[in-house]
Amino acid sequence: MYFFLSNLFFLDLCITTSFVPQMLFNLWDPKKTMSFFGCSVQLFIFLFLGTTECILLTVMTFDSYVAVCQPLHYATIIHHRLCGQLAAVAWVMGLAQSIVQTPPTLRLPFCPHWQIDDFVCEVPSLIQLSCGDTTYNEIQLAVSGVIFLVMPLILILISYGAIAWAVLRISSAIAWRKAFGTCFSHLTVVTIF
Repeated sequence: MYFFLSNLFFLDLCITTSFVPQMLFNLWDPKKTMSFFGCSVQLFIFLFLGTTECILLTVMTFDSYVAVCQPLHYATIIHHRLCGQLAAVAWVMGLAQSIVQTPPTLRLPFCPHWQIDDFVCEVPSLIQLSCGDTTYNEIQLAVSGVIFLVMPLILILISYGAIAWAVLRISSAIAWRKAFGTCFSHLTVVTIF
């Protein structure tokens, strides 16, 4: 659990540093502008880290599920090598998503006004700036939304349903507190995200 929490901490630190400096700069600058290159870099990093966080939260749910539902087998199921592999999969999937989605978004023909009503360059905002056909980008956005948002959410809900079912079958109040203590912080992070 602490290995995944350290990954999540590092990830959240990176996400914050990907858009907060530009946002703070824009608070002071009356023009509130960003270069196309700056927007491109921010889009790539934001997609990469946002997707990685979705996958990492799903991996953390699997860790909680095993800790509560299979406590005697936890050490054999969740070993150091598997933790590293699961974290690597989350980071690689985030990078792949960003590599796949950023170039088509940046190749859109943008309208002359070039103004995003947001403090971060993201795909929906850039699609709204386009003067051309955005059907491909909208389909790509919808498919990636299902794969990287809806499916992880469904897996998280199923896992927490199984965890709740396992906890409700426990008769000891001490075991209840321990099980909820294991899952509460992660469930809070998932809810906020």
